[in-house]
Amino acid sequence: MNILLWIVQILLGLLFVLSGAMKFIMTPEQMAAGSPVSLPLWFIRFIGVCEILGGIGLVLPWLTGIKRGLTPLAASLLVVIMIGATVIGFMGPIATAILPLIVGLLLVFVAWGRGLKSAA
Repeated sequence: MNILLWIVQILLGLLFVLSGAMKFIMTPEQMAAGSPVSLPLWFIRFIGVCEILGGIGLVLPWLTGIKRGLTPLAASLLVVIMIGATVIGFMGPIATAILPLIVGLLLVFVAWGRGLKSAA
């Protein structure tokens, strides 16, 4: 179980760090191209910062052993972002909502798995 949690944590951490970085690299026009909803640039950048910090928070606290409770907290807070992404995905073609839904479920798995370990 621990190995599976580590694999999921590392993959999700990379996903969120890269996704957050893309919100600073891409132009606003490129980001709005496939979205059914137009979001303000400041909000997209805020989400990007949250994704980068959350991606780091998925791995670093548990890896270092310092403040391990931050890992399930980061996963739980990223679930909130994925709920928003899923809702926005349902406004467009249904297929765009599937990926954020799966990522959200994986985050719930990490929050649950690491939350049980830190409580024990």
